[in-house]
Amino acid sequence: MKIMCLNGWGGRLHHVLLPYLATTAPEVLCLQEVVHSPASEKDWLTYRDGDHVLPQRANFFRDVCAVLPDHVAIFCPAAQGVLWDEDAAIPSQWGLASFVHRSLPIIGQVQGFVHKDFSADGYGDHPRSRSAHGVRVYDGAANRAVSVTHMHGLRDLGGKMDTPPRAAQARRLRDMSRQLSQPEDAIVVCGDFNVEPGSETLSILADAGLTELVTGRGFESTRTSQYRKPGRFADYMLVNDARLVRAFEVIYEPEVSDHCPLCLEL
Repeated sequence: MKIMCLNGWGGRLHHVLLPYLATTAPEVLCLQEVVHSPASEKDWLTYRDGDHVLPQRANFFRDVCAVLPDHVAIFCPAAQGVLWDEDAAIPSQWGLASFVHRSLPIIGQVQGFVHKDFSADGYGDHPRSRSAHGVRVYDGAANRAVSVTHMHGLRDLGGKMDTPPRAAQARRLRDMSRQLSQPEDAIVVCGDFNVEPGSETLSILADAGLTELVTGRGFESTRTSQYRKPGRFADYMLVNDARLVRAFEVIYEPEVSDHCPLCLEL
């Protein structure tokens, strides 16, 4: 089974990302930073937050669904606000999504918030609402259940240092994975955690019996050249049994986001 985790950067590199996803088509795709604007047929809208202005692929969720037609798609919004079509405000939702190939029965799900709750009247002040989602699937080829839980961790304007809210979200993520999983499962926890190696977040997950694969296997970054700020790590993938890992890679080429895809084969 192939599992991919990626922050899709709002679809900014969709012209590269969508063909990449269509070609690789992992059985389970965990995608963060997903935009869903069902009231608009526009391809692009604009996100505005003070001086922070970004193009957003207006229906990024729909775009990915179109290139993965054989996957069950689940969108999990964290907040509802507006994007802009010039001077017109367009209702839009922002969150994460999971895509599961139809050949894998989904035998369990968990969805919830690791920070705050659903923000229905705007994206809110930083640090903003953050959600997580998990699926438990049955892998018939391996005759076992696999649980995969992912989140998009807090973005703190002060940086990626340890904070009490980040520790709290790590515990909630851990608890959501435990709620979803059975003891005999292959367990995967992943996402854009927005923390550095050595963080309290990773310690909390390690104490829960999970092995971190990115730095543990010697990868020196999860960022592409599109990311211009200091700090080369944000994304992590952890498993409960490293013996089940057939292959693990951080994909640097092609550049499909300012984050690298994390690709696990069990």
